[in-house]
Amino acid sequence: MSRNIEFSIGEYYHIYNRGVEKRAIFLDFLDRERFVKLLYTANSTTPVHLSNYQGLTLIEIPRGDQIVDIGAWCLMPNHFHLLLKEKVENGISLFMQKLLTGYSMYFNTKNRRKGSLFEGTFNAKHLDSDEYLKYQYAYIHLNPISIVDKGWKNKQILNKSTAEKFLQKYAYSSYLDYCGKTRMESAIINLKEFPEYFSTGDDFMLMMEDWINFDKYQG
Repeated sequence: MSRNIEFSIGEYYHIYNRGVEKRAIFLDFLDRERFVKLLYTANSTTPVHLSNYQGLTLIEIPRGDQIVDIGAWCLMPNHFHLLLKEKVENGISLFMQKLLTGYSMYFNTKNRRKGSLFEGTFNAKHLDSDEYLKYQYAYIHLNPISIVDKGWKNKQILNKSTAEKFLQKYAYSSYLDYCGKTRMESAIINLKEFPEYFSTGDDFMLMMEDWINFDKYQG
């Protein structure tokens, strides 16, 4: 693991990684759905082979006890972001190994390719303050705006209304879960293990709206 960070039980971390040479790692609906299922099934003390559960919905797939707590997630065309809490010793490292290995094997088989899919193992930042941790909920969930407004992180969002509407329809993050939408993907996150910054979905949406309207956002 090429990073100067040690994971400690009870601590929070921003985990992210992208495709090697910045290549796209999610090419279609099937790729995104596979990764979403792996977010759920790789978080288990027992091995889960998705090939044994074809046709089952996410919450119908059995798994063991969780090895990390997931607070937020977001998929982008060539990278992903996760907000994780170390639940058991070596939990994050084991979860990420299962997640990245499982997805790489699926992607390479599907696309008849060989070699590494991701750029290194994965990157991690220790969220060592309450302010830094709370900021991640905005940063992670705002990322999809780049799909409709490239370069927005270094300038004002060009069309705030378009950005808000896009986030409300973007299914491949935990944004909708925090907004209070009922869906199977909500089973991926464990809100009880994270600070209660947002008592309602409206509180979360107001926070996101504040960030969208922030004129001098710097990513």
